[in-house]
Amino acid sequence: MAQIVVKDTRIRTIQINGMDYICITDIANAKDSDSRAADIIKNWIRNRYTIEFIGTWEIIHNPNFKVVEFDHFRKQAGLPSFVMSVSEWIDNTDAIGIIVKQGRYGGTYAYKDIAFEFCSAISVAFKLYLIEEFQRLKEEEQKQLGWSVKRELAKINYHIHTDAIKENLVPEELDAYHKSLIYANEADVLNVALFGITAKEWRDANPDLQGNIRDYANINQLICLSNMENLNAVFINKGMTQQERLIELNKIAIQQMQVLESVEERKLLK
Repeated sequence: MAQIVVKDTRIRTIQINGMDYICITDIANAKDSDSRAADIIKNWIRNRYTIEFIGTWEIIHNPNFKVVEFDHFRKQAGLPSFVMSVSEWIDNTDAIGIIVKQGRYGGTYAYKDIAFEFCSAISVAFKLYLIEEFQRLKEEEQKQLGWSVKRELAKINYHIHTDAIKENLVPEELDAYHKSLIYANEADVLNVALFGITAKEWRDANPDLQGNIRDYANINQLICLSNMENLNAVFINKGMTQQERLIELNKIAIQQMQVLESVEERKLLK
């Protein structure tokens, strides 16, 4: 669950099976009090145009949607006697575009397209602000996803790096403690080449931060780190000394970071 703030109103969002839902109860609260939100949604869903819209959405996206029941509601919609709740709509048609959640974070949630349509009945201006904030949220999520993927890639490549260390630099007769020192020392070759400091120096300079120096690397640094792990493994297998590898890796890190940051600047200028 995530939240966005639209015109001083907190709007909750959730993702279910890869689909984005927005809390229309929160949107209704922007127009009126909490006690009126349920009535606003109930009046909206009994509208003939609303039934047409959400029913058509279900036909497009939901193979289990009960079209016969939908036709029944569509014929009744607009009549003075027609009354329907969100729960009745879901139970009778197996709809997935609107869901009801109970409990502390309860409320009525609608798939983003339907939520935007609901907003049209509340306020066109609010709808535009909601779309802007929701798009910003998704862009931030994509950035975080990109960071996470590259962090995992760096972890995978680190196994290639440690295998080269194990095969070429770690004597079999060493105990576990001294073996770990060699691995840490080689990890710091990459840290110094890319970040300019060792892991211990970073921890001493940032005592209040959790994790390690690589957890706070940006995406470009993670890309460069991933490349350097592979290259250092190659250099180790070739028999290069640690000093030689450090100098070479530092040159590569400087060159690659310049290229990566240049690409990012060009993207921002477009």
